[in-house]
Amino acid sequence: MKKIVVWFSAVLLVLSLAACGNSTESAENNDTETTNSQPATDGSGSSGQEENVSVNDDSEKETGASQDTVSRDNGEASVVYFTSDISPEGLMAVYEALNWEPTGGVAVKLSTGEPPASNYLDPELIKDLIQSVDGTIVECNTAYGGSRTETAMHMQVAEDHGFTAIADVDILDAEGSMELPVEGGTRLESNRVGSHFADYDSYIILSHFKGHAMAGFGGAIKNISIGLGSKEGKCLIHTAGASSSSPWGGDQTGFTESMAEAGKSVSDYLGYGNRIIYISVLNNISIDCDCDGNPAKPDIHDIGIVASFDPVAIDQACIDLAFAAEGSKTLQDRVNSRDGLHTLEHAEEIGLGSRTYELVNIDE
Repeated sequence: MKKIVVWFSAVLLVLSLAACGNSTESAENNDTETTNSQPATDGSGSSGQEENVSVNDDSEKETGASQDTVSRDNGEASVVYFTSDISPEGLMAVYEALNWEPTGGVAVKLSTGEPPASNYLDPELIKDLIQSVDGTIVECNTAYGGSRTETAMHMQVAEDHGFTAIADVDILDAEGSMELPVEGGTRLESNRVGSHFADYDSYIILSHFKGHAMAGFGGAIKNISIGLGSKEGKCLIHTAGASSSSPWGGDQTGFTESMAEAGKSVSDYLGYGNRIIYISVLNNISIDCDCDGNPAKPDIHDIGIVASFDPVAIDQACIDLAFAAEGSKTLQDRVNSRDGLHTLEHAEEIGLGSRTYELVNIDE
């Protein structure tokens, strides 16, 4: 198998949250070995920096990766598996490449999508994976208006979008919040997730990679922070711990760093690479999130699917793949204008994962 390797004013914050308010949280270069570098900030799609990890040339390396081989503490590159096959079969293949066995009750965290026209994942694409692990689709209500701000409304959206037809759906904060400690953070002392969070033993974080009006981009880290946050938790993240009742008034750097810290609390609770894995689909990539019911038209189309034990590595790989794709300038501008890469910088600093990764193409 061949390997591939702020300043923001209050006005911008309000506008960004308003965009999600309408929705309620609405590279292929497989013939070379690739490692991550810092994505371009000039719209060129090229980092202009040297690769920062050596890639093992042993072609006999097994596809499956154990937790040990992707440890965030051992100084090695985290493994990110890639397939260009965006199909139920491709999704199953990249999942199986992780060689991970869930235990107990399995939750699959995804976005149910804001109506009427968001780019949420097609239930037919993900059905086989979810049913193969007897998974329950989990989501949380949104903090600021839209069609998914209350449980009954949210469940109706899940039904309308076809998710209840393929699996049980659980709104994790239907009965309130539970608190998770944040270790090593500078913004948050604790994170609040839906109270049903502890009802599940294993988590598959299934993300649609895309842009985002406030965060710059949405991927694995956003899915385990804002995505798993209860209403109180979402407010704490948006305000860097200042308020659990209102998402308004925070600054951009505080927001991006709080996302990383909330994500780390989830990873720590579940055991890094033990009871949680990450899969991201790169298709229909708009500059707007699936929390936006009327997003901009996608400028980037089918790239592939990636999977990893490391949320930082998988997000960095998605950034690199998307930035290298045709039509990526609008996404680059969105990410850079929101200082979106700072989420990854801070996540790496606090030990959530590594931006250094080894991309393994399972198609070859």
